[in-house]
Amino acid sequence: MASPTSPPLLLLLFFPFLLFTLSHAATFNIVNNCPYTVWAAAVPGGGRRLDRGQSWNINVNPKTTGGRVWARTGCSFDGNGNGHCQTGDCGGKLACTAYGAPPNTLAEFGLNQFQNLDFIDISNVDGFNVPMDFSPTGGCSRGIRCTADIVGQCPNELKAPGGCNNPCTVFKTNEYCCTSGSCGPTKFSKYFKDRCPDAYSYPKDDQTSTFTCPGGTNYKVTFCP
Repeated sequence: MASPTSPPLLLLLFFPFLLFTLSHAATFNIVNNCPYTVWAAAVPGGGRRLDRGQSWNINVNPKTTGGRVWARTGCSFDGNGNGHCQTGDCGGKLACTAYGAPPNTLAEFGLNQFQNLDFIDISNVDGFNVPMDFSPTGGCSRGIRCTADIVGQCPNELKAPGGCNNPCTVFKTNEYCCTSGSCGPTKFSKYFKDRCPDAYSYPKDDQTSTFTCPGGTNYKVTFCP
């Protein structure tokens, strides 16, 4: 027989359910509005071909860190999901388990982190291939957008097939890659920042590029918004 101070059995059974409802998976609705096919990629999540107007939903577990969503272009895959993409390729797989190769525009996130906040950003640190909007679908009003003609106006030094490289990819020096942990903006990072002021333009661009939403928020990533 339970003592008067023991929690009721019903409460013990209900408590894990309560924790689950307080920290449920976040849904990401990934939409292709581009006038061409993209192969959406997500880590965690995998990958899927999206023709114009198509969408793909993924559920991401609470406490996930280092999450990314991006578009791949110029892809060809066989029936087993093996192939290659011109931009954003993830080891030649349709269903990504690794990050994509530059250049690729990134939606990045960490869920239920400090004070149970989600931390979200758009990053051009790996370059740019497809315009993007990354917005909450409820519970938070702050969306992020990077839609400038970065590929069309790309500096000659950074041009790449299907995209525009970040200078770190091209020059591989501390000035651009912050390998020492200390660096500042450069003329090339300013090229990205001037066109997409809310997006990361170099690795230490946190102050103007990271945004928060309450844990449990759902999101929409739109290519070519």
